[in-house]
This record gives sequence, C-alpha cells and structure tokens, in this order.
Amino acid sequence: MVKLPRFPITLPLRGWSLAGLCALYLLAGLVGHDPWKNDDAIHFGVAYGFLNSHDWLVPRLAGEAYFETPPLYYWVAAICAKMFGGILPLHDAVRLASGLFGALFLYLLAFTSRVLHDLESTALKSGRAPERRESGAAATLIAIGSLGLLVPIHDTQPMVALLAASAAAYAGVALLLQRPRIGGLLAGLGLGLGFLANGLMALITLAPILLLLPFNRHWRGAASLGGIAIALVVALPLCASWPLLLLRESPTMFNAWWSQAVAGVGFQSGWLKALPDHAELMAWFAWPALPLALWALWLNRKHLGQPAIALPLVGTLTSLTCLLMIYGPRPLFALPLLVPLVLLAASGASRLRRGATNAFDWFGMMTFSLIAVVIWIYGLALAAGVPGRLARHLAELAPGFVARHSPLIYATAALLCLAWLWLIFASPRSPWRATTNWTAGTALMWVLMVALWMPVADHRISYRSVAVSLKQALSGNTGYPGDGHPYPEGGHQCIAGRNLGGAQRVSLQYFAQIVTLRQDTRAGRACSLLLEQGSEHGEGTPSGWRKIWEGHRPGDRSERLRLYRRESL
Repeated sequence: MVKLPRFPITLPLRGWSLAGLCALYLLAGLVGHDPWKNDDAIHFGVAYGFLNSHDWLVPRLAGEAYFETPPLYYWVAAICAKMFGGILPLHDAVRLASGLFGALFLYLLAFTSRVLHDLESTALKSGRAPERRESGAAATLIAIGSLGLLVPIHDTQPMVALLAASAAAYAGVALLLQRPRIGGLLAGLGLGLGFLANGLMALITLAPILLLLPFNRHWRGAASLGGIAIALVVALPLCASWPLLLLRESPTMFNAWWSQAVAGVGFQSGWLKALPDHAELMAWFAWPALPLALWALWLNRKHLGQPAIALPLVGTLTSLTCLLMIYGPRPLFALPLLVPLVLLAASGASRLRRGATNAFDWFGMMTFSLIAVVIWIYGLALAAGVPGRLARHLAELAPGFVARHSPLIYATAALLCLAWLWLIFASPRSPWRATTNWTAGTALMWVLMVALWMPVADHRISYRSVAVSLKQALSGNTGYPGDGHPYPEGGHQCIAGRNLGGAQRVSLQYFAQIVTLRQDTRAGRACSLLLEQGSEHGEGTPSGWRKIWEGHRPGDRSERLRLYRRESL
C-alpha cells in the first residue's frame, strides 16, 4: 500500500460539527412539502395504502397490488406515520423513513471506512487512531457531497433503505477479517434486509461480493469462510420470509410479484450503445466520489489485493456490471454503486497532490458561492419582486403563487451563508480541506434551495390544487359519493380513469378522497364520469362524453386533466 503522509491530517468538520451537518443535510427538504410527482407520490401512496388497510402483506398503490419493490421500506414508513402523524402532516411523517435509513447509511459508511482503515494500518504496521477517525468522517463527507444522492435521500424512496442495507453488508464483510461471527451476522442482515427493501437488485449487487472475496487470500481463511457461511444462514431466512408468507396467503399475488421481479432484471442487449449515456450519468452522479476513487486505485495500483482496496473494488465492479448489463443508465439504478465508490474515495481523499487539492478546493468554493448568489437572487425575486423582470418571469412559471415572508427562514439562510464564508476562509490547510468544502457547499446549496425555493416548487409540482378544484367540480354531481369509496357496481356513482399515472391517482385520493377505477375494467366501463390525462391541446372530447371540468398544476404546460360526463345517462 502507498505510505500515508507523515504530517498530521485533520478534518475541519469532526465530531458534533459533522453530526450537525449530517442532521441539517438529512432534515432539510425531508418535511414541509406535499408528495411530488413521480416517485415521491407513488411511494407515499404505497405506505398510505398500508395505513388504510389491515393487510400489511401486499403493497398496494391506489387499491391495486404494487410489486415494484418488497415492503420493508413501506412498513417502516407506515410506522413512522403512526408515530409522528399527529405532529407532522401524514406525508411528512411517512417521509421520515428516508431520513432514518439515510442516517443509518451514513453511520454505517463511516463505520465501514474505519474498519477498512484498521485493515490498512495493520498491513502497514502503523495503527494511528486519529487517522482512523478521519477516515470514517471522510466517507460521510464524500457521501453527502455526492450529487446523485441529493434528491433520492430526501424523497419517499425505497432505494435509501437499500443503501443502508448495502452499507451494513459491506461493514459485515470488512469485519470478517477481525470478528468473523459478528461480521457474518451483519453481512447476512444487510443482504437479507436489502432484499426485503429492494428485491433482486440487492442480491445481484451484494451476493457476488460474498462469492468472489474468498478468492482473495485475506478472506480465504477458515474464520472468514465460517463468517461467510453465517452470513448466508442469516440472509436466506430473511430473504425467504416475505415471499413465503405471500405464497401461503395468495399464490396468485406471489406469481405476480415473482413475474415482475424477474422481468425487471433482464439483460440489456443494447448496453454497448448506452455506454455514452452511462458516462454522462456518472460524470455528475458520482461526483466527487468517482474521481477520488480512481485516484485511490492509482495510488494503490500495486496493492489491489489488500482488503481496504479489494472489498470496495469488487463491489464497484459488481455494481457497475449490473448497471451496464441489466438496469440501464438511470440515476436511481446507479445508487448502489455509491457505497463502494465512497469507500474507495475515502482512502484516497487525504492523498491528493497539492495542485489537485487546490484546484478541487477552488472549483468547489467558486461553484457553490456562485450558486448561492443565484439562489438568493431568485429567492428575493419571489419574495419581494426584485428584480422586477425576473419576478414577472417567475410569476408566469408559477401562476397564483403568493410568497409568505418568514424573517426566521431568511435569517437562517443568511447565517448559513456566513458559516460557509467562515469555513472556506478559516478552515486549516490540509488534504481534507477540498473534500470538506465541497460537502459543506453541497449542503449549503440544498438548504438554501429548500429555504428559498421550496414554497414555489411545492406550488408548481403538488397536485393539491388540482385535487381541490376537481372535488369542487364534483360537488355538483349528486351521484358521486365523495367519500373516497366508489361503489363496485359502477354506474353514475364512480369515476373511471384513463391514462392516469400512479402519482395522480394517489394524490387525488389523498388530497380530495377521490378514487378512480381503471376504465379497462368492468366496473370502470360502467362509470358515468371519466377522468382523463392528456396534453395541453388534447385529442378532442371522446365520443359520447361531455367535458365538465379541466385542470392542471400551476405552470404545467404539458399535462391536463379533464373530467367528462357520459351523455347517454
């Protein structure tokens, strides 16, 4: 392994200051807004279905079985809603599950990085406790600074549970070399809970690590192999628990889940043609973890078999292969790749050359300072109408938005900007400075956007206003019950839906207690009301129907919802 620097390495953010940054990063944007299209509303809808049902075995979206992912995340989200629903709006309480799994993910990343540093120090015969603490903090900072994690970790998103489970699996595998029994237990829990959180993706990205690492001489000992056996013994019952319960209660539902799960992991025949798209995705998604990880590999190019490099390297290659061959270039599918990349990056961040450190530091300081200025300009235009031209443009993008002035929010945002300036000017020169400043800049950008832009974003993206308007239009139709429970026999007492997405159906049910039936069902075909999603100009009124309402989200120029009444009834 490359010899560590002899000078002291100190992180400007450690201990309570780092914990405060993590809390600020996780909580900002987690609450305070409605369920947003698409994933946020859809996954909220599944948890909402558990809250309105006595059946917690089958995930449901707007009354229909939903098998995109197993139910672990939704169970935790529903429990959070029951615990905090009286304090927070229900959708905010559900979203706390992402904060919980996100905090667990960051903690386990730091723990794994410290374990890997112990293994590296043992190989170098230089166990330095301060550097051990810094390596754990560095992993947390790099994860927070990763741009691809910014939105999913603040959404209602089951992938965050997979990240936490993956971090637990990596921690367990690293521990196999020191405490094989505990390591095997932790790795098995990570693998099993990962499956319950996100299905076959967890097995495809995590199981090969347990199978490939015994080829490395460090994991070939009897103790490590015994720990791997413990991991498999723990993981198998966890993985089988929910599917077996589903099979026992409803073989039809089990077959539907299994068919969908297998269909979701098909081989991408055109993966070579998609390589430019993957490269474009990774250029921003994995920044700054990817370049730091590549630097760590270069530094340790002659010692790739050492545990601190071999484990995250195998994980990176496994996750990257899955992304290329199976899932395609989508940001959500690339999330499992962040775990090994961050662990690799943490071992190389303190060894950047002085020129690279200064360039990275300067790029981060200038980029986020400029972004902060832009956010403030747009925020003032929204709140105070200054500058006027920009304010008029924003009013066109979000018609009907009324800014609510909150001196506390603006004062907090100003204090955070002052803290940012203090950090970049007062933090000591060290190899960690660039990483710390980048992470602090990422957190500042996100918090400023939440503080100054969240209200107008919520106004534009939420379906609340559309649902309320539709409910008012329906109030004149005496045949509609308006209690969210359409009659199964159809007729004038129900609403059929055509081209409605899951986010729209859930939002209508949540905000206005409006439940739609699919038009292609027997009950849906008998309904006297039809709610259709279409484009701005539409395709004309369907034959035999009369339009009685039209609505859209403020500023949305592409999507329209139209309500029709059957003329023959």
